[in-house]
Amino acid sequence: MKMFKLTLATSAALALAACGAETDVEDDAMMADETAMTEDATAPGTVVEVAQNDGQFSTLVEAVTAADLGDTLSGDGPYTIFAPTNDAFAKLPEGTLETLTTEDTDQLANILQYHVVDGTVNAQTLTAAIEEAGEGGYEINTLGGGTLTAMLQDGSVVLTDAAGNTSTVTATDVEASNGVIHVIDTVLMPE
Repeated sequence: MKMFKLTLATSAALALAACGAETDVEDDAMMADETAMTEDATAPGTVVEVAQNDGQFSTLVEAVTAADLGDTLSGDGPYTIFAPTNDAFAKLPEGTLETLTTEDTDQLANILQYHVVDGTVNAQTLTAAIEEAGEGGYEINTLGGGTLTAMLQDGSVVLTDAAGNTSTVTATDVEASNGVIHVIDTVLMPE
């Protein structure tokens, strides 16, 4: 009888220990899932999602939508976007943006792709490339097939487009899951 009680007590203790181990494993799994969900919730979205969540880019987002580039720029990338602000778009001649978004979306797509570089180029890398290139500036090939020239002026990166217009980078290294965004103050124009 003592042997039966001892076996029963041992079995009960083992069963409780096993339940406790399963609970620990389940708790660990639940904690890992919660951590992953928290990390996903705080991870930056794609370059398009980051722009959508920042009010200074609402005109850019409307233009990307009109040009049907949202899916492309939400892809794997990585991309470097020189993103014009709403104020940058406001500098365009009156009626230009409306015409581009309603009547000439192919030209709008060309203009927007002129602001996109294949690969991730953070501010430090870009500045180093400009310094290495010297007085002529650093040439950047865009997704649209055009070239921008980047130079340093008074400590800021200034981009010159094919038409000779300039745009100053006003903020850098806005991270996205598929690239990086640099904020610019003027819309760049391809040839």
